[in-house]
Amino acid sequence: MQATPHRPYHHGDLRRAIIETALDMLRTEKDWQFTLREVARRAGVSHAAPYKHFPDRTALLVELAMIGFDRLHEALVEAKPEAPRSLLEEITPISLAYVAFGTENPALYRLMFNAEEGRVVGMHLDQRALAVFEVVLDMLGRGQAAGTIRKRPVRGQATAAWALIHGITLLAIDGLLVPEKVGSAPLEAAIATLVDGLAIPQPNT
Repeated sequence: MQATPHRPYHHGDLRRAIIETALDMLRTEKDWQFTLREVARRAGVSHAAPYKHFPDRTALLVELAMIGFDRLHEALVEAKPEAPRSLLEEITPISLAYVAFGTENPALYRLMFNAEEGRVVGMHLDQRALAVFEVVLDMLGRGQAAGTIRKRPVRGQATAAWALIHGITLLAIDGLLVPEKVGSAPLEAAIATLVDGLAIPQPNT
């Protein structure tokens, strides 16, 4: 493994230095098999330094995943249109932002949804992770209240929407959305199909 120059950090900012170094390693090495010792070496701190903020490697990985959820939530909120005229106009940019986040941060995205790490710490019940799901719940809840979305359990509808977009994101990360198999605009087609199942048909105006 090629050595990485040590990174100086400002006194009192050790936690950030450890996190940023680990995020860099996650991005460049495409996995999270690194040790705290290796993170410390690349951050230019003592081997014991990370333990001042993270009791073990799992704790650091959880924080990286939580940062991923924070960033994904920000991306979805920023993508929300101000005055959508239909569910399709609202859900499309949010879905595109979700998939873009995953494809631009493949290792971080996989860590966020790694079943082994999630079981160990229950991180998917953390509010920072739930905030992403709540974007979908809010959108569907408002649609039901407005009479544009079918009256069914909203969490079930949100789960269906999440499963579809999450699955497409993983397919995109793995480069499996080949046009010869799924067409030239698979995400847009899948979103339209999802909306057809959620929305109450509106009379033509």
